[in-house]
Amino acid sequence: MTENSPRAGLPVVRLKPKAEARAIRHGFPWVYADELVTDRRTQALVPGALAVLEDGDRRALGLVTVNTKSKIIARMLDRDPEAVIDADWFARRIGRALELRARLFDAPFYRLVHAEADGLPGVVIDRFGDVAVVQPNAAWAEDHIEALVAALRAVTGVATVVKNGTGRARGLEGLTEETVLLCGALDGPIPVPMNGATYMADVMGGQKTGLFYDQRPNHAFAARLAKGARVLDMFTHVGGFALAALAGGAESALAVDASAPALALAAKGAEASGVADRFSTRQGDAFEVLEALGAEGARFELVICDPPAFAPAKPALEAGLRAYERIARLAAPLVAPGGYLVLCSCSHAADLSAFRNASGRGIGRGGRRGQLIHTGFAGPDHPLLPQLAESGYLKSLVFRLD
Repeated sequence: MTENSPRAGLPVVRLKPKAEARAIRHGFPWVYADELVTDRRTQALVPGALAVLEDGDRRALGLVTVNTKSKIIARMLDRDPEAVIDADWFARRIGRALELRARLFDAPFYRLVHAEADGLPGVVIDRFGDVAVVQPNAAWAEDHIEALVAALRAVTGVATVVKNGTGRARGLEGLTEETVLLCGALDGPIPVPMNGATYMADVMGGQKTGLFYDQRPNHAFAARLAKGARVLDMFTHVGGFALAALAGGAESALAVDASAPALALAAKGAEASGVADRFSTRQGDAFEVLEALGAEGARFELVICDPPAFAPAKPALEAGLRAYERIARLAAPLVAPGGYLVLCSCSHAADLSAFRNASGRGIGRGGRRGQLIHTGFAGPDHPLLPQLAESGYLKSLVFRLD
């Protein structure tokens, strides 16, 4: 602890002399392990500890949270090194996030907090009406979960809060996995109105928070192409593109997923949307189902492939791009002449150019040619932090095939 520390009682961590402090000053929110002096005092900090970050000249840069077990060793919480992280601090951040979503959406169904882009590093909050699901994916957020939830309830008025402590990010932070109902009550899956359809979100047992809000604008664009079309929705989860397409006037939709529980929720969503007579499901491995449909001679005017992240990190990039290429190769022959192919990626490591190139190669290897007519991204409730490329993970490419 140095004498000029802005916060008495808080430890100080310091950038190495050659580390780039300019990026931090210009809004980059992370410090990597090789950029920080990791002496014995720093190594002794418990994961999630608060500290004042200084540059190599001992000038304070802000208040950070430190986790020496993570490659992201420090995350910027507040540019004010004297900030106090309490319920009031959380309320200000959540209130600012809520103001944006209230302008964007008529009903309280959206991503309320999108981690660093909303000033809460490693924290995701999805809202389902009177229910909120919190993902504390960083150690500091786990430590402050009570203050976070208190502020969330005070600002939004939600009665029920679920902590979804699952996923790869928590493992990288050294956190255990658990899903817990923190307050309130639940009575089965939650109906979620979106793009003219009703989706069923299982916030306790489903994937991630129970529903993927990020694809909302891409669902809507695909639905514009779906009128009178036969639709194939691969990796449908709880109905994804299929229910939006049916709401947009599709003749029929076949939804494919490896998860039987997810398909059961999709079927319930089709019933709630009044489109069950035009909706069918098929359980199985996506690659195997695509090959089988090709052998059956199946054709669709609209085919959508929205797989999980094949390249969640750089070591998986090459294998992930090969998987995206294979998906495109198998899907392209299923598109009727003049029909549309939608290919999606939520991989952080695969940027737009790499994903587009892999998709184009796959379409060509599938014996088809096409026009790229639209490129989509996550909705505005998933804001992008310009200094952090990783926050712009979702890509959606729409091709019209000859």
